[in-house]
Amino acid sequence: MDYLLYLGLGAVAGLISGLFGLGGGVVIVPILILSFELQGMAPEISTHVAIGTSLATILVTSLSSIYTHHHKQAVRWDLVKSIAPGIVIGALIGGIVALSLNGRLLQLLFGGFLVTIALQMLVYKSAGKGNATPKPLMLGIAGTGIGGLSTLFGIGGGSLTAPLLTFNGVKIHHAVGTAAVCGFPIALAATLVYGSATIPVAYLPESTLGYIFLPAWLGIVIVSTPCARLGALLAHRANALLLQKLFGIVLLLLGGRFVWLNL
Repeated sequence: MDYLLYLGLGAVAGLISGLFGLGGGVVIVPILILSFELQGMAPEISTHVAIGTSLATILVTSLSSIYTHHHKQAVRWDLVKSIAPGIVIGALIGGIVALSLNGRLLQLLFGGFLVTIALQMLVYKSAGKGNATPKPLMLGIAGTGIGGLSTLFGIGGGSLTAPLLTFNGVKIHHAVGTAAVCGFPIALAATLVYGSATIPVAYLPESTLGYIFLPAWLGIVIVSTPCARLGALLAHRANALLLQKLFGIVLLLLGGRFVWLNL
């Protein structure tokens, strides 16, 4: 039954990754936390394992989404070159900070983050209709913050990168495609941090690599990769605004739950 959950979760995460340029972590992390709680995983590590596993899946999921967006000529590689170094530095720092935090505090912060992203998706209107080129220095500095927050909360950074780019005059489809690419260096740096960490023996579950739970990782990756490609194709055809609003409502409910339970 658990593997069916992971397969279903992978399908949803993949679609979201392709549709919105997100890494799928905004869905993967909360559902994995709930799943781990039901399985009896120690609360001291369940949130960390959910975040580490989410980022490790993004390492694979993002490749399919990147390929599709690149094929559609929707990736601004000049912007990727400017923002990627800061993203990697921030991702390494964010991962180290996350591992030092208490599990309940991390859940509370994650819930607040979900609520923030939900409100952004419900009220934010893209201004990205041009083809501007934001300044490299600004992108580098912003990338450090994006990388840090992404590894702290187990996301691919698309929910932060895409709005940043559209606010600075980048076309929405280019912003989504570029955000999808930026998820890969975030996931790579974070996987190294979470995968090499040592879990206290008293809390150690089976089949883990550091804070990466391999059964969940495998189930999600198997399905999420083809679904990410499907999501990227739909992004160029679907009513993206309607989907964004519906997704925002779901995130608002999930985020509110984590805040309520951990206050």
